[in-house]
Amino acid sequence: MPISRLKHYLDDHNIKYVTIKHSPAYTAPEIAESAHIRGTELAKTVIVMIDGKMAMAILPASDKVDLSLLKQAAGASKTRLAREDEFKDKFPGCELGAMPPFGNLYGMEVFAAEALAADEEIVFSAGSHTESIRMAYQDFEHLVQPRIVKLTPAG
Repeated sequence: MPISRLKHYLDDHNIKYVTIKHSPAYTAPEIAESAHIRGTELAKTVIVMIDGKMAMAILPASDKVDLSLLKQAAGASKTRLAREDEFKDKFPGCELGAMPPFGNLYGMEVFAAEALAADEEIVFSAGSHTESIRMAYQDFEHLVQPRIVKLTPAG
């Protein structure tokens, strides 16, 4: 989903957002530094396999997904990180590793960390390594309808 398609989706739903342009950044810490965002404010999208089905885990960029907690939250028997070759073609128009956390647009279930739900805003990669979007968390939750779960020991 190119950034323009994501913006059209948000515009079509009358969502207020801010586009943050930054120098190329490929990891969550680089994005946070480049865009002058605290790592706890930036959400990262992790592609996971839950009982053989691809899903998204969305969590603060400074955290790591705890697959055993995700397995428990999903009521699954097996969870693992998806391999790049499994998802590289699932996000047309997006740069690899810059997928926005809108699993609903890709037919994927979304699991969001409780820690994100506690914030007023969410900032995430918008399909490229040079643009991020900041919007109200409440609007994100309304559009995506993620399952709010414990993904890290801290939340």
